[in-house]
Amino acid sequence: MTDLRPANSPTSSVCTGGGAGESTGADAPRPRRGADVLVDALIAGGVSTLFGVPGDTGVALYDALYHRTDDIRHILARDERHAGAMADAYARSANRVGVVEVSSGGGTTYVVGGLGDAYASGVPVLLLTSDIHARSRDTGALTEIDQTALFSAVTKWTRVAESAEAIPRLVREALVTAVSGRPAPVALIVPENVLDEPADTVRPVAGIPALPAERTAAEPSAVARAAELLSHARRPTLLVGSGVHLSGAWDALERLADTLGAAVATSIHGKGSLPDTSEWSLGVVGNNGGLPGGNAAVRNADVVLLVGTRANATDTDSWTGPARDGTTVIQIDIDAHRAGRNFPGAVRLVGDAATVLGQLLDHLTPVSADSRASRRAQVRAARETTAGAGVPGPVPPLGDGQLLPADVVRSVNAVLGPDTFVVADPGTPTPNVAAYWQQSRAARSVLIPRGHGPMGYAIPAAIGVAVAQPGREVVSFTADGSFAMACGELETTVRLQLPVLHIQFTNHSLGWIKMLQHLYTGRRYFGVDPGTIDAVGVARACGMPAHRVTSLTELTERLREFRDGVGPLYLDIEVPHMIDYTPPVPAWDAGRAGHGDRPVY
Repeated sequence: MTDLRPANSPTSSVCTGGGAGESTGADAPRPRRGADVLVDALIAGGVSTLFGVPGDTGVALYDALYHRTDDIRHILARDERHAGAMADAYARSANRVGVVEVSSGGGTTYVVGGLGDAYASGVPVLLLTSDIHARSRDTGALTEIDQTALFSAVTKWTRVAESAEAIPRLVREALVTAVSGRPAPVALIVPENVLDEPADTVRPVAGIPALPAERTAAEPSAVARAAELLSHARRPTLLVGSGVHLSGAWDALERLADTLGAAVATSIHGKGSLPDTSEWSLGVVGNNGGLPGGNAAVRNADVVLLVGTRANATDTDSWTGPARDGTTVIQIDIDAHRAGRNFPGAVRLVGDAATVLGQLLDHLTPVSADSRASRRAQVRAARETTAGAGVPGPVPPLGDGQLLPADVVRSVNAVLGPDTFVVADPGTPTPNVAAYWQQSRAARSVLIPRGHGPMGYAIPAAIGVAVAQPGREVVSFTADGSFAMACGELETTVRLQLPVLHIQFTNHSLGWIKMLQHLYTGRRYFGVDPGTIDAVGVARACGMPAHRVTSLTELTERLREFRDGVGPLYLDIEVPHMIDYTPPVPAWDAGRAGHGDRPVY
């Protein structure tokens, strides 16, 4: 059954914190409506924050929120896509359901772009939308659109509340569904007439869904088979993803690695599942941020245990680590349809990551002291192979004032500390943060959107993290292409006075795509060189202190200013074009042009 803990928030039918119909200041007594029921249901379900942008069909909802500001906080975004990214990052960093609210028409079409990565990445988000009055359906009304059809590609559950009475049940069902099985976004659509409907007798349903909703165990015979394979492996290796974070399986993972003497690699989503300081850590692997030593270790393993990862082409370095042929693969996944999907011959362990790792620990034969020491040395050697790597190829000549992204990431890591929350955009930030940001404890404190790789994610996502983690410093690594898509949310950061440091890598191009054209289309660059925007000027116009940084010494000084300050800061840093230091066309190019074989941003 779903784990429902008692709600801590009030669940009475109040609108103002007192009895129904009480007034606040100059407000006259008012009847309770469907909008009030919706807000009460959210509070009863443990929702304390929602991100959104108002629209005409949601006016009643905003009025209901106005009367409950002591119990639920609304964060006004400048764009619905960004509100979705905020809710996504809130969910990832807090390990609870994030909530985004939009209105019909443009709001609904915009928010889809903010939910694609959450859906692909298994992030629990509740989308609340208002809709046109039911009487206006099929009349060509302003903002009319089939919301159920629209959201079908980015949610696993969508319902329409046709009455105020249905709202409490649907809110509870939505929250439970979002965290059940493989987490994903869900959508609840509430028409304008339902928000306005009188509802004095409708009461919320209490209960806060836990994440994960269920601690399911794997089939015992499959566990015994997997444990036997791992116990007899000569080079056992683990490749783990975000399922470890969602399950809170950090301790079980560390115990299993030590019992087995197994190296642990992570996907980008799994970064932080094991501290980078662990003697068993290989760091991030794959062909977008993975370094050669870690990739080689996974490629050379005889038995690989996949834990809570899609194990797609990018994560497995184009199906070479582990290889689909010649490597014994075991896969733990909460979703029966995903376990073994990319490795059909795998031993499938369907269940919660922490629970199944615990099952394996009960069956594993601990490795001998000599073997453990030998395997520890192999992991150390793999890390040392790439410890000095600064860029994914020959170091380019730097222009005046240019810095290498890897050096910037390392400097931020050193000054602000390894446990700072980090968000990174696609393109230049992704591989550099994945490879060179070091964590000293197991936690999901590095967020990189690898479901779809949406540009413009980091700036709004940093707001979601900062709201979820009050008082914690957050670093947003972005690039000039992503900045142009999301710079409006700098005002939101200033308005909320959040401790967010934005670092922009500027190369005056859509660098990652330009690099792909460099490698694959004979250097015929097309559509990848937009004009330059003065990011420092824009940030200052939004009320944010901002500087252009041209040396590592200056960077260190600015980082210390941010560390000792209380508000946001924007730093613009020029970096070389990626084409200046890309490696030769790699092995996966020749004759292997299937989808996913190229490194994708």
